[in-house]
Formats: sequence, structure tokens, C-alpha cells
Amino acid sequence: MKTKGFLRARLFGMLVIAALAGAGLSSPAFAEGPNSGGQDGCKGDRPDGRDCGGLTGQQRQTLMSIARDTWKFYAEDVDPSTHLPMDNVTHAGGSPTPTGYGKYTSAANIGVYLWAVVAANDLGLISKREATVELSATLTEVARLKRDHGFLYQWYDTTTGAVISLMPGHDCSTETSPVQDNCYFISQVDNGWYASGLIVVRSALPNLRRQVDALMAPMDFGLFYDNGPQTHCNVNDAGQPTGQMYGGYYVAQGKAGYHNGALYSDPRISAYIGMGLHQMPGDVWWRTWRTLPPKAPYTDCQATDPDFSWQGQWPVPGYWTIYNDPQSGKPFTVWEGHYAYDGGDPTFIPTWAGGMFEGLMANEVVPETTWGPRTFGLADVRTAQVQIKYATEKLNYPVWGMSPSSTADDSGGYNTYGAEGLTFPYFGSGATAANPSKGLSQCHGCATEDVVTPHASFLALDVAPQQAYANIQKLRALYLDIYGVGGFFDAVNPTTGSVGHRYLVLDQSMIMAALDNALRNREMQQHFARDPASWAARLYLSYETMSLR
Repeated sequence: MKTKGFLRARLFGMLVIAALAGAGLSSPAFAEGPNSGGQDGCKGDRPDGRDCGGLTGQQRQTLMSIARDTWKFYAEDVDPSTHLPMDNVTHAGGSPTPTGYGKYTSAANIGVYLWAVVAANDLGLISKREATVELSATLTEVARLKRDHGFLYQWYDTTTGAVISLMPGHDCSTETSPVQDNCYFISQVDNGWYASGLIVVRSALPNLRRQVDALMAPMDFGLFYDNGPQTHCNVNDAGQPTGQMYGGYYVAQGKAGYHNGALYSDPRISAYIGMGLHQMPGDVWWRTWRTLPPKAPYTDCQATDPDFSWQGQWPVPGYWTIYNDPQSGKPFTVWEGHYAYDGGDPTFIPTWAGGMFEGLMANEVVPETTWGPRTFGLADVRTAQVQIKYATEKLNYPVWGMSPSSTADDSGGYNTYGAEGLTFPYFGSGATAANPSKGLSQCHGCATEDVVTPHASFLALDVAPQQAYANIQKLRALYLDIYGVGGFFDAVNPTTGSVGHRYLVLDQSMIMAALDNALRNREMQQHFARDPASWAARLYLSYETMSLR
């Protein structure tokens, strides 16, 4: 069984294997952006009837109705034994009542569930007292879970709280010594989302700060950082991309054997938080790649730097530039690369497998669109544009939004979906300027393009509100079976109309956070922005200028 943890680890493991075979400021105020101010917290309504987030009153009412339905999912999802969120709930055939439960959870699931409860309070779906009681109960249980350096293991049984493997026939309780498997794995990206949830809670509900701080105190994101010797090349003398983050570590054994080398993907949440907690240096921002770079522009790097010409788009447009880190003053030679859609516009920063949440999930909590208008805020806008353009013009789908999700059936499967540009030419390492590869993701063939997931549209509300809203409405109009008692089911095949009648706590919580931002003046982002740990995100997002035009 390929679990989400397995797929994510494999995804980023492939990046590095392929590469190396061939690598105290004050808390910032929240700056106003396009969603700032008006109805329900958005000031300055426009003459055309839209608020400053680009949504009309009627559209806001429709989205609020979806929020109410989505919140109903959590009543059936949270395990009453532990107050932990279950990974998924199935309503096979569109049944009004659950037909199956995924009674396991992860660090990421717990983190985004914390978002969802905060969002429900912001949106007036529950009272502050109800939110406090529920969150406190969950945090109390989390404090009882087996952890390492404050970090959560890969999977837990939601009924007992025990660490589990999710591999068939594999019982973690029978292992008498550490083994490199899910029983001992600590995921960097999953714990980044977990920490983001804790930060949001202590900002939104200060009465829970003591509980949150007790959970965060032992955390050290420096454990994920590769602090080995660096050179001015893309890798050091040992062939390692030092200065980047490892994908995780195995308790009592050491680091996982791969790095998360793509900065514009979901692991960047750990960089924001690790730097914000003063546990990682700014090196991680500069040493992690925007696109996979050509060999560094120094003679001694030509024989040792990895050959990335196999990536989805090659040759990669861009330029080398030197940044002095705003904290240490240390210089870094950075490849400011980008991809170009079919050789033209728009230009964009690719994710690893072309999935929407790889690019836009961080923007649900980190105000990238406000703080990074020349960096990842602009990249977020372009990601939505590429997804829309590719799905509707090249794949001829009536709807768009590809991102890892359930399969579009009731088998209970999960897969990686993304706008990889598989219809465009790809020559692999044989690509040249005369015969360029024109893929849309860094990896070619890591995802398929045959499933659309509703959560992708909600993620795009912040960067393309009218197009996202129209797509949400079209999904519901064209595929009547996609909407159930808990809101949108997780997946649909846009060609056949087949639906995966599952709700994932990860994807439902992205929807809740997106609606909180869309309807409440980017409230989820504001919670993160008010926390002292947000200073690094603001500093680095505003400091850089990427090569996007």
C-alpha cells in the first residue's frame, strides 16, 4: 500500500538520488494585500460590488455555505477516543453516512487540523470556547504521543495513540531495535506543517499558549539541516548539497539519505519556521534550488557538479547572481532560474511534480502573496495560471486543479497528480537549445494528469479569486456526485466523471484555511504573521528578486 508518507518520501528522494548520481527581530505587522479590509473584515467595498478580495457578496455567501458543510466533516473525522484527526473518511458511492474510516494520523494531519479548528472559530462556525476546548483536548493527547526531540513520528493509531507503520503485517511494537522504517521515521515536511498549526493556535488563541509552548520547546529544526562543509559549487567536495534540509531522520540512527532540494515545494514550510525559530541559518534559503541549476559558473565546479539536464525543462532560462545573506552577510551564488510555458508566457517556478499544494499550500499560513511580490508570492500566482492554462487549453478539461489526492474511485487509493506538461516535448538529458524539453515540473513522470481535486481550486482563491470561484462552481455543476454532506469529495476524473468519495483531513483542512483567508481578510495568514517566528519568512520573501518577468 502506497501511503502519502511513502509517496512524499519517494518524491523527494528521487530528486537527490538523480541529482547526485550524475546533489532577534520584532514580530512583523501584517501588511495589507488584495484581500485586506470590507464585509466580514474587508474594508473598502468596490463600486462593482466585489470586495477587495475580488469576491462579490453572493460569492462570499456561497463560499460560506461550503465552509459550513466542510466543517461538518470534522464531526465524523475526529476520533472520540483521543481527539486526534483521522486521515480520511470514506462515503463509498456517495453514501450520506461513512462507510469506512482511516483510523491513523500523521504530524501533517494534526497540524492542519489545528488550522481547521482555528478557521472554524474565525468564520463563526464555533465559539471561541468550543475551539479552545477542542484544541486543548487534541494538544493534551499530542503531549502523550511518543515523540523525538518534540517531533512526531510518521504515523499513529488514532484510537490508541500508538506509533504504527501502515505497512501490511508490520507491527512496530515487535521491533526491539531501531530500524529504518516508518516506525522510526521523523518527516521534516510533516513536522513543518505540525509546527505551523501550533504557531497558528498560539497566535489565534493566546489562552492555549502554555500548552503550545510546552510542545514546541523541545523542537529543533536544526536536526533536519545539513550543516556539512559548503563550497561555491552546487555540491561540496563530497558531492553533497550541504546547506539544504534532509527529508527527515530515523530516530537513534541518523539522517534520511536524501535532501529536499526544491525550495518551491511544500517542505519550504520547515525552512520558514526553522529560520524563524533561529534553528537554521539563512544558508538554507540560498542553498536550496529554485530550479535545478546548471553547473556553477566556476572552473572547479564543472567536473563535480551534477548534471540536471534531465529535468522537465531544459535548457532552463535564468541567470547566476550573488546575494549577501541579510543576517550573516555571507555571499551566496544563486541560480535564479525559471521555466517558461511552452517556451513563452507565463514564466514560473516549477514544483517537483506539478501539484498545486506543492506550490500554494505554504501560502495558506505564510503571507507569500503579501510579503513576496517578487518571489514566491508571484510564483504562487503563476502556478495557478499554468494549471488553468494547461488543463483547459492542452488537456481540454472543463475544470482544472491537479494536486496529490485520493484516486477518483472508491478503492481508497492515493496518488500524485500534477500539471507536469506531459503533452509537451521531453528529451531528458538529450535536450538542447534546438530540441528543448518543455515540461512544467522538475520531475518527468512522477505524476499523472487524469484527476482533478477540489482543494486545488480553494488554494487558488488567494491568487486568482474569480477563476477559482468559477472552477469551484463548475465542479459542482458538472459532477453532481462530487459534493456530499461534508462538502466536496476529494477527487474526480474530469473525463469520465468518476468520483473518489473520500474526505481527507489534509485536503479538507486546506479548504478550511483557504476559506478563512478568502472570507476573513486573510485571517489564517494573519495569525502566522503576528507570531514572532514569522520574522524570517517576511525578511527572506521581501529580500530576493526572482527571475520571473
